[in-house]
Amino acid sequence: MSTKPFIAARIEEFLDRRLEALFRAIGWHEQVIGYTGYGSSDFLRVMARVKLVPQWSRGQLGRATKEFVKRRGWRSFLTAPCVRVPTTITIGDRRVIATTDRGGYLDHRIVDHGLPPGWQKVTVQSPGSQPVECEVLVVGDDARFGLVSDIDDTVLTTWLPRPMIAAWNSFVRDESNRQSIPGMARFYEGYLAAHPGAPMIYLSTGAWNTYDFLKRFLERHRYPKGPLLLTDWGPTNTGWFRSGMEHKRTNLLRLAADFPQVAWLLIGDDGQHDPEIYAEFARSHPSHVAAVAIRQLSPAEQVLAHGTNMPLEEPEDLHGTDSSWVEAPDGRGLAARLRTALGRPSAG
Repeated sequence: MSTKPFIAARIEEFLDRRLEALFRAIGWHEQVIGYTGYGSSDFLRVMARVKLVPQWSRGQLGRATKEFVKRRGWRSFLTAPCVRVPTTITIGDRRVIATTDRGGYLDHRIVDHGLPPGWQKVTVQSPGSQPVECEVLVVGDDARFGLVSDIDDTVLTTWLPRPMIAAWNSFVRDESNRQSIPGMARFYEGYLAAHPGAPMIYLSTGAWNTYDFLKRFLERHRYPKGPLLLTDWGPTNTGWFRSGMEHKRTNLLRLAADFPQVAWLLIGDDGQHDPEIYAEFARSHPSHVAAVAIRQLSPAEQVLAHGTNMPLEEPEDLHGTDSSWVEAPDGRGLAARLRTALGRPSAG
């Protein structure tokens, strides 16, 4: 069996390298985009991306142009990644060398970091860029509870996955027009307030290119701060497109391994595959799931999501686990049902 990556991945890397060489030749420079990472007392997961940007982007005109177009998503998808470039991660006095992948992404695990629990900062720099600070959430060893939340149609309305409407929302529509799901921010804040030190993780099939928008959206609507685990929509080493379901499955398994002491409240919606993925994880890792909360889409959202006003088929029950399963159309309803199911305080 061949060990070479899938042909689409090889073609993508070939084209990206040629474009990178062209843009470097006309004076574009490297820039690091820092993402939020996480860790424990044993490790850090540092995430970033290195790309090329034009020289004029440093000036007043470039900043004004960026401010004008950043609120329409199409610009974030026009990037020139720096393929397999070395980077230096600095943690205090310690320096670690890591390399970006063929898409310019950095996802590096560091052990023995020495940072205390809470929000911390590390620095990432490529040979041709300025150093950039990346935030990491260090989860304390005493944490026993955490939240994992989907984003699309769970905390914000996007009408995914119907392609034309999703494309309009992602590439054209002003981001200030996106709507927050009622009551979800208060729901999250209530549970985190009841469990001091609990981590908040956002796990989505959305592209890393939308990271800046999502971060601004979450801050503007007062959602709790937390690492975002997104994905790259391009070809993989095994196929033409990345599987969103596998992305979620893989990261849930990784969270279970990274935080064996934490039981997660898994929050999603019934417009895609969250019920199936969460039920599967709860059955295979029952001690890692405190409960599952599913936001029910409205009939109109169901039609736009998958062409019918009927929700997706419900997964098998959670027989053999200690996990509770609740459903409601908004954050207030989910909070109320979880209070009944778990007997835990939350803001409803």
